[in-house]
Amino acid sequence: MDVNEVLLPGVGMRYEFVNHEGDRMGVVARRSGDFELMVYESVDPDEARLVFRLTGEEADALAEILGAPRIAERFADLAKEVPGLSAGQVEVRAGGPFVDRPLGETRARTRTGASIVAVVRGGEVIASPGPGQVLSAGDVLVVIGTHDGIAAVEQIIQADR
Repeated sequence: MDVNEVLLPGVGMRYEFVNHEGDRMGVVARRSGDFELMVYESVDPDEARLVFRLTGEEADALAEILGAPRIAERFADLAKEVPGLSAGQVEVRAGGPFVDRPLGETRARTRTGASIVAVVRGGEVIASPGPGQVLSAGDVLVVIGTHDGIAAVEQIIQADR
């Protein structure tokens, strides 16, 4: 899909694309942090109908909702492209040894060679979590590595105390 970017001096940026039904869509990212989603009228390609406005916080929430289901899918696609690389998911179970503790304390990458590339918490995706990211019961860790490395991360995260 091609996305055209248009600088709007003093306003921000406009991003335009054509969806699968042939509708021309636009998103204006204002310098204020607000966003506007619009659909262009087919009779006049310069005229757009505003669909809705979002604050920066609302836009972040929408992006997380739309992106959360696809993050594991994207990593799985990456794993298909690189021989020997796999993507997996590991749940942080209630009562596990790392609940309410920072990710860095797992030493997962050092111990297994696998990387935790995201934490999915409810509908939120925390991409590239740092070592200070505190884990919660119910979190799902997206792990990239060998099959053995992913299995080893699962053992670390779900081991009994």
